[in-house]
Amino acid sequence: MINVIIADHQAIFRAGVAKVLAVEDDFRIVGQPQTSEQMLNALERLRAHVLLVSTFFLPDFGEIQAVTVRNSIATLVLAENGDEASAFIAMGMQGVVYRSINGSSIVDAVRRLARGEPFVHAPNSGVTEISEDLVGMRVRDRLSEKELRIIAAVVRGYKNRDIAAQLYTTEQVVKNALRGIFDKIGVSDRLELALFVLHHRMLAHATASVHLENEALRPGSMMLEKTAARALPTQ
Repeated sequence: MINVIIADHQAIFRAGVAKVLAVEDDFRIVGQPQTSEQMLNALERLRAHVLLVSTFFLPDFGEIQAVTVRNSIATLVLAENGDEASAFIAMGMQGVVYRSINGSSIVDAVRRLARGEPFVHAPNSGVTEISEDLVGMRVRDRLSEKELRIIAAVVRGYKNRDIAAQLYTTEQVVKNALRGIFDKIGVSDRLELALFVLHHRMLAHATASVHLENEALRPGSMMLEKTAARALPTQ
């Protein structure tokens, strides 16, 4: 049994990944911490094999690495679109995936890390796999640019008021748009929407490429280059 801790500040995505992994017979989700304190606690107290951790916790990566090495836990970084995988590998992380990854690939990534193998997800590769995602392609083609922006924001954990601010509209307009999106895709709520995106790579890529204005202020994003540089060996 592979025990997994999922540490992500985006509740929708965290729950979606947990559901994807939980259906596998050899996985057990032992913790879903939302803060650094909860995560470090879980790493010390729970018998985990793999930690899936988002870059939201980047400022604490040094402490995270110390605990995971001590407890023989492999670390899989959940990176954001635009992050460089090589920077995380230089910091000593065993694997890197992006939010555009689909469900089967994230299952494969966790299994590989549990076996002691590295895994780096290339978000712009896999053309054949993308072209074969006919369902995701059909859904993407039915969605407007505005609807794709709303889906991208939902998957990244934005609330309706935040999405409304992004689109310069009202919360009611966003609520109405979400109902239309749910009907088009055939889901009933945000979690099912996130799961659908996670399972369809074409749609995942389409939403991952959407730029949201205040993402530049994402905690830890401005520290990545500096932290990675400290992790590199001196010449």
